[in-house]
Amino acid sequence: MNKDILKKGFKDLCTAKAMTELYEENFKVVSKYVHATSRGHEVIQTAIGMQLLPQDYAFPYYRDDAMLLAIGMTPYDLMLQVFAKREDPFSGGRTYYSHPSLKDDDKPKIPHQSSATGMQTIPATGVAMGFWYSEAEGLSNPDVKDAPFVVCSLGDASVTEGEIAEAFQMAALKQLPILYLVQDNGWDISANAAETRAQDAYEYARGFNGLDAVTIDGTDFEESYNTLQDVIHTIRTERRPFLVHAKVPLLNHHTSGVRMEWYRDDLEEARSRDPYPKMIQLLLDRGVSQKEIDEIIAFAKAETEEAFSKAQKAEDPKPEDLFTHDFAPTPITEEIGERSPKDGEQVVMVDCALFAIEELMRKHPECLMYGQDVGGRLGGVFREAATLAQKFGDNRVFNTPIQEAFIIGSTVGMSATGLKPIVEVQFADYIWPGLNQLFTEVSRSCYLSNGKWPVSMILRVPIGAYGSGGPYHSSSVESVVTNIRGLKIAYPSNGADLKGLLKAAYYDPNPVVIFEHKGLYWSKVPGTKGATSIEPSEDYVLPFGKAWVLQEIWKQEDVETISIITYGMGVHWAMNASAALGMQDRIEVVDLRTLHPLDYETVFKSVKKCGKCLVITEEPSDNGFSRGLQGRIQEECFQELDAPVMLIGSENMPAIPLNSTLEQTMIPNTEKVKIKIEQLFNY
Repeated sequence: MNKDILKKGFKDLCTAKAMTELYEENFKVVSKYVHATSRGHEVIQTAIGMQLLPQDYAFPYYRDDAMLLAIGMTPYDLMLQVFAKREDPFSGGRTYYSHPSLKDDDKPKIPHQSSATGMQTIPATGVAMGFWYSEAEGLSNPDVKDAPFVVCSLGDASVTEGEIAEAFQMAALKQLPILYLVQDNGWDISANAAETRAQDAYEYARGFNGLDAVTIDGTDFEESYNTLQDVIHTIRTERRPFLVHAKVPLLNHHTSGVRMEWYRDDLEEARSRDPYPKMIQLLLDRGVSQKEIDEIIAFAKAETEEAFSKAQKAEDPKPEDLFTHDFAPTPITEEIGERSPKDGEQVVMVDCALFAIEELMRKHPECLMYGQDVGGRLGGVFREAATLAQKFGDNRVFNTPIQEAFIIGSTVGMSATGLKPIVEVQFADYIWPGLNQLFTEVSRSCYLSNGKWPVSMILRVPIGAYGSGGPYHSSSVESVVTNIRGLKIAYPSNGADLKGLLKAAYYDPNPVVIFEHKGLYWSKVPGTKGATSIEPSEDYVLPFGKAWVLQEIWKQEDVETISIITYGMGVHWAMNASAALGMQDRIEVVDLRTLHPLDYETVFKSVKKCGKCLVITEEPSDNGFSRGLQGRIQEECFQELDAPVMLIGSENMPAIPLNSTLEQTMIPNTEKVKIKIEQLFNY
């Protein structure tokens, strides 16, 4: 092996080791913020980091500071993060040590990820799927000499996570260019491998047909470097997945907050496998002098001590820094295009969405769609993707396994490669397995990467009760999703809005969830003809955060008036109830259109004008999004109110029953809304 490679690897190992020791010597200073170090893992991390190129993508895990040094980060860079300083290059002081996100031209790209206990495998595999798609569609950069790949770093304990299986399955199924690098130190936190794992990661990977695996001594630099070199060459040229299982010792604490002396009974055995003396012996065997080795060690210590002192004095974040990068700026701020073209056809809501996506896919080759049953055979269980696979091919519109976590979380990686994925879960009730990815990976990426990695994706969610769908196809889940900060959320009541909001969502660089009520798709529910629309023009775009006063009234001093605030199916109940009462001139109806951002200005203006307010939702009435909105209206409009803000929603039962009588008893309808309106008028 080339001496320069050996010396570079040793320098990084020494630096990582010196940092660990410095942190321990200054434990009371450093442990203000929890951190973990790579001590014992340095060799395998250095061996992979040295071989990554700027076009590659990496997903290091929270112990990978040696890998970060090997790709070109400095001790000062990392120490800015250990002290959570304002100039922390990864997150601006927002997230833990060795939780990187990087977008430098001269280094591998590192999208944001969470604490990397398995969840990161799905976004990482999403990057590899982005490469797969771009290469199949001819979108790759032809000037790149070495085809890019993804390395996803893992601790062996995390391989027991279910989301790992979803990632491995898709990597093997699609033959994606990804390396899963598993660092096995035999421990979770205080639980060891014998009590938590039926097999190690190498044995586990053999169950996935098409995922090759090797196991190595991760403390041996030559074996690690050469094995990884061969594996990386295979991935770059043959475009298929690998798993490398590296056995390593953990020579420092799990984290600064969980000390190894509390529970470890294997410390002497672990220290006998220390990669540091093994690396020194390797250098000596290859003709590197003891003097040169000592100089490398001394330089690493001096560099880390200088960086430590400098980082301590660096500026902390300012209070106002808290409020930056929750979203990336969107170019869509105004309604443009023709909403109701003169020669337009009246179409149902589901077709407005279908036509919008078809227009986007024709115009933008980076746009693709995937999910369960959206492929060519069916085109979606609601025909919401009908004909798209036939028109654009099976690479652009394809079926996934039953993997809601992968469907949602893979968009992080797809977006990071410059693609715009449109994905869906079949029913709102199926969103739960994907909630971890939506909350932990998708929604926080822009904020915790300090604006570097917003996730540009659209998640379509058919929602609501319709036609005796029963407890697993009928739920309303907006309260859970609106409590995930970092998402934009639409809930349109008609086809024109759905098309305009889909277009806005596409051009928005942030993650968007669009709730689409199943009962409005074809306007088959009595009283929902208003959901059909003249199809807007192709350039029609409707910005988020613009409520629509669908039924507007004038301010009246001599009669009681009511403002109804609602969305989705509630819009139709409100309009039908006001018509049935013959009170269209006394009832104003505000369609929110989007739940985040929410147009409070229009809401408050309407309520203050009318003096009374009714909020309508299909969700159970307690502890939900609409209860929060009700309280906000009450607080903001208190001086102008003539009655308490009232709310009507579904009954507060655990699920929507299958039986149609019970279903109708559970949810609101026009008649129930009429009674509530009369009650409010008579207050």
